[in-house]
Amino acid sequence: MTGIHDLGLFVVAGLLLNVTPGPDMTYIAARSVAGGFGAGVAATLGITTGCIVHTLAAAAGLSVLLATSAVAFTALKWCGAAYLLYAGTRLLLTSARAPREADVEALLPAAAPPRIFREAFVINVFNPKVALFFLAFLPQFIDAAAPAKALAFIALGCLFNFNSLFVNVPVAWLAARAGSRIRAHRSAARWLSGAIGALFVLLAARLAMLERN
Repeated sequence: MTGIHDLGLFVVAGLLLNVTPGPDMTYIAARSVAGGFGAGVAATLGITTGCIVHTLAAAAGLSVLLATSAVAFTALKWCGAAYLLYAGTRLLLTSARAPREADVEALLPAAAPPRIFREAFVINVFNPKVALFFLAFLPQFIDAAAPAKALAFIALGCLFNFNSLFVNVPVAWLAARAGSRIRAHRSAARWLSGAIGALFVLLAARLAMLERN
């Protein structure tokens, strides 16, 4: 496509970036361990859709607002942190309140894939660092004199997000296999519910402490 250069390097760099563990991969793994492969795929698709929103926003210039406005950056990160805190607290309370003889379904209540998709989408969209990542990474592979920079930007963003599936879907599968063994035992399920809740709270704190560089 006119305006895009070093496409092979872009693909390799994108795959390496996707392999690097981060909040998105952590969330996918946690959902897969708790709910199985289907839950992990729903989380993957929700995060991927969120990244597409960030791509379109960056192409439209909206991400520049996050890069230049401390108020916008802070508001977005606090929304994301609040949602993560809510999800984590809910799991922690489920683990703490369930009676000791509770079965696995009570400790790890099944979440419908649409709900997981929405949760993953919201968490990703309200992470300002994702928006700034696309704003910083994609332009490196677009010619300064490109006649349709926005179109090139969107094409690269969609390619990056598509390639991420080749990393995140296997992560979901591997985590689901590990989780199936944990879910088979009541005591392990109780621990898992609390651990995932604590992980979400930790991710909320990490997002809340992000600084606009």
